[in-house]
Amino acid sequence: MVSVATPRTAARKALLALLGILAIANVDVAHAQPAQHMHGVAGTKPARPELGTSAAFAPDGALYAVTKDGQHVLLHRSPDDGRSWDAPVVVNAEPEPISADGENRPKLAFDADGAALVSWTRPLAKRFTGEIRFARADDRRHFTAPVTVHRDRQEITHRFESLAVTGAGKVVLAWIDKRDLELAQAANRDYRGAAIYAAVSDDGGRSFRPEQKIADHSCECCRIAITGDADGLPLLMWRHVFEPNERDHAIVKLGADGAPGSVARATFDRWSIDACPHHGPSLAVAPDGTRHAVWFNEKDGEGRVFYGRLGDGRVEGQRALGGERAAHADLAVVGRRVAVTWKEFDGERTLLRSEVSADGGATFSPRALAATEGASDQPRLIRRGDALLVFWRTETEGMRGYWLE
Repeated sequence: MVSVATPRTAARKALLALLGILAIANVDVAHAQPAQHMHGVAGTKPARPELGTSAAFAPDGALYAVTKDGQHVLLHRSPDDGRSWDAPVVVNAEPEPISADGENRPKLAFDADGAALVSWTRPLAKRFTGEIRFARADDRRHFTAPVTVHRDRQEITHRFESLAVTGAGKVVLAWIDKRDLELAQAANRDYRGAAIYAAVSDDGGRSFRPEQKIADHSCECCRIAITGDADGLPLLMWRHVFEPNERDHAIVKLGADGAPGSVARATFDRWSIDACPHHGPSLAVAPDGTRHAVWFNEKDGEGRVFYGRLGDGRVEGQRALGGERAAHADLAVVGRRVAVTWKEFDGERTLLRSEVSADGGATFSPRALAATEGASDQPRLIRRGDALLVFWRTETEGMRGYWLE
């Protein structure tokens, strides 16, 4: 006999599965509440270590990472690809609150001249609120005073920012923003989720154009993926709330002026749940224009991490990565080489796993990279020329790099 779940029982099952994934992934499960109660009060003590870290290679090949220490963002440099680290540089001289969980961590990028670009979310006093901060250092040691990127200064949600420098040389900052939700609530109008806003710099982050709304109805607490399209212009991908309440993913391309094109649906798993999984996508574009992505969704009643190639109204080659406890995947592309990485709990330890394809994502071979018994951050896949490094920070082992041969 085949049992059929009702929408109510299916939603409850999905939420319970999501709570399990978040607990495995060292995320405070309180974050996985219904969408209108997404996050804790600013300033409360985190239940777990704040390990949220970003890493990138500078143009000269040196590996850098940004972390939080109290009310400061720190920039670290490794002379040996993550085996050891020099004394860190303080990014913000004046202390301030800083978010540093997995999806809402400080971010790092480098412009073509090698200047370090760092962004972070500064929580404000009112719950669920924040603002997007940014600083740069031409010499990677002496940072400018941080600035708030957006013109809108309401004490509302501007959080979960993502930072990227695209092939066209543009610095792009995108974040989740609730100014339109606030307006809708004041007018007693329905409004699903939040919105995506972005600000673009044409001068290496020395100044930013006024922010523009990219789309209404984003999910509230999932990271935004930013990459350059084949022509170098920015592509953004995020978890979107499609009517009536399907939390799939959307994609949009920004023009040379930073204005968004039309929003297109990117995934078609049709996960209907009134909660945010704190589990954003990753996106990379091959030289031939193929858009490779990884994301987390529930499909056919099972929550999984997926890989696929995004087409026009379809996904090609979609398949699950790892087991049912796989979480927080990332990917990178070098020519026809496609690499994905994720972490996965085996009941005793959290494992770092990867798969590598040499044929544009048609077939993959597995890699077992590392394991830890303590808390861990989400893994990152970063590239140096044609080489790919998996960067992973754990509570026990610290910040480490693992080359994918």
